[in-house]
Amino acid sequence: MRKNLIALVALSFALPILIFGGSRPVSAQALYPAMAPLDQYLIPDENAEIALARSAAPSSISDSAEVMVLGREGYKSAVKGTNGFLCLVERSWAQNEDNAEFWNPKMRAPHCFNAQAAISFAPIYLMKTRLVLEGKSKAEIAQAIASALDDKELPALEPGAMAYMMSKQQYLNDRGKSWHPHVMFYSPGDMTKSWGADDPDSPVMVANDPEERVTVLFILADKWSDGTAAPSSKP
Repeated sequence: MRKNLIALVALSFALPILIFGGSRPVSAQALYPAMAPLDQYLIPDENAEIALARSAAPSSISDSAEVMVLGREGYKSAVKGTNGFLCLVERSWAQNEDNAEFWNPKMRAPHCFNAQAAISFAPIYLMKTRLVLEGKSKAEIAQAIASALDDKELPALEPGAMAYMMSKQQYLNDRGKSWHPHVMFYSPGDMTKSWGADDPDSPVMVANDPEERVTVLFILADKWSDGTAAPSSKP
């Protein structure tokens, strides 16, 4: 998510993961050079995936949201919603193609998109998923997304698009793992200065996603979606 988007979520997506099994470190790129068997990305129990997707946001939001789950043919709607929100669990290909963990089968990133993001931002990730399941390469996926954005086959970002990522069960990468609960706001322009993002002691962090052509503003929360306390300090 999407990409993700996720590039800032653990502040380490662009960094190699070092595993010391001897004197030579192994990078994440070496660990995940290609897509693993599809079964490793799937959650066999549909109800478990629905619950995980809903854990992205407080139940007051996610209980009335549409929920999509990943199957062998792509994402399908498993629960109809009534409040305009869309909850799903993103997999590793939500990240940019140059991310070393693009094919990490352990990644589970529950998102709850509001109505604006559900119709204008989530479609990028859903298209990437379709291309992954068709066996496209990372380069082919990136090119297809770029062409779809250029040709307006993918919708323009709606004002007010945002998403919750407050699941205690999220696994964002091998280094950041569950990181922090947070809310993301998507902007088609650079909002860094106007939000004071990344200024000392500011709760707002920012990441640019050139592939999906958005700026993502992150605001950390002090609780997980279930109401329990979360880590209070920035990593």
